[in-house]
Amino acid sequence: MDLALLKKKLDALYRNYDKAYLSTDPLMFAHRYKDAADREVVGLVASSLAYGNVKMIQRNVERVLRPMGTHPAEYVRDFDAHSRRSDFSGFAHRFNREADIVLLMHYMKQMLETSGAIGEFFEGGYRSDDSNIRDSLSSFVGRTLALDCSPVYPEGVLPESAGIRFFFPSPAAGSACKRLNLYLRWMVRRDDGLDFGLWDFVSPSQLVIPLDTHVARICSLIGLTKLRTAGWSMAVEITENLKRLDASDPVKYDFAICRLGILDKCPRKPLAHVCEKCEIRKLCSR
Repeated sequence: MDLALLKKKLDALYRNYDKAYLSTDPLMFAHRYKDAADREVVGLVASSLAYGNVKMIQRNVERVLRPMGTHPAEYVRDFDAHSRRSDFSGFAHRFNREADIVLLMHYMKQMLETSGAIGEFFEGGYRSDDSNIRDSLSSFVGRTLALDCSPVYPEGVLPESAGIRFFFPSPAAGSACKRLNLYLRWMVRRDDGLDFGLWDFVSPSQLVIPLDTHVARICSLIGLTKLRTAGWSMAVEITENLKRLDASDPVKYDFAICRLGILDKCPRKPLAHVCEKCEIRKLCSR
């Protein structure tokens, strides 16, 4: 691996794909709001639904945000799972349904009631001495799924098949936790026009790259991972290699790398007329 060339090309990519490309990313929804609590709430909604094609994600995040009004955090604080369930009547986003959104709202309400903010709830299980966010994230997931679920599941026991679990996978089970790592990137990385830097108690050096299909494929092509399975181990391997380029902020490259896939600048099958224009073609193994 030619680290000097890799850093040169990825730094250029990072500079190029800036806030001008927000319209291609669910992060754009959180940028509509100035209040930190609103950004936390909207960020968790948008990142939770950040799977599937871009148009579907945008349509369904809009659908959830519509009844939440101009101050989504206030909506969550006042949320009543019984009287407001109709706000999400008929909602469907691939694996998730109306009940999952209702329970997500109810979970966020409990976080705000017990801790004051989603970030402070996360901080309750944060481990500052760890090299990465794995155990802190596992704690967040475990404590979230232990919150009251009775408005949706009257017996108060969350079924193993509950759709809300898809929003809160755990790295302890080997999941890449792409959407939760995406949320953490938004909340933790210092404000650079993209991310918000709201959770200053977390070091950006602890973050793990949000591993989607685009990032996994492109990072494999440029030698950042040798693993074949897109799980937590691959996400960590890529992040550790990116730390060789920027130890304090390895996941700053995530947004830019992902744009190559989303914008079809790195197609799954190589196309000469596309590949010859690629900003990182000198790094590519194909």
